[in-house]
Amino acid sequence: MLDITQFFIATAHAQDAVSSPPGGANTSMLMNFLPIILIFGVFYVLIIRPQQKKMDEQNKMIKALQKGDRVITSGGIYGKVTKVDGDDLLTVEIADGVQVKVARAQISGLAAKTQPVIAADEAEKKK
Repeated sequence: MLDITQFFIATAHAQDAVSSPPGGANTSMLMNFLPIILIFGVFYVLIIRPQQKKMDEQNKMIKALQKGDRVITSGGIYGKVTKVDGDDLLTVEIADGVQVKVARAQISGLAAKTQPVIAADEAEKKK
């Protein structure tokens, strides 16, 4: 009758017969961690770094908000900044005569950045 353990024992002896060169333990340990290091590097380049850039741009946009900017809140409400109250509060007009106070952190984006109005004289000079 065939004994299955013979296959495993023979394999174990064959693996034991191979000897590694001196100092090979350090390189094999490095080779074991190399895929993990590469995966972390790929995650950093493809996921973490772009997310950090996006957060930095969002923070710069929020700090640069000024009166007249058209914004979108995180709740999806479009409005126009009518007053900047301190460092963390804005008054936003969401309809004619309807103003709400919104925390700066709740602004998700700009709908339109207001540009300075060009006087009629300057507009004619450009033509």
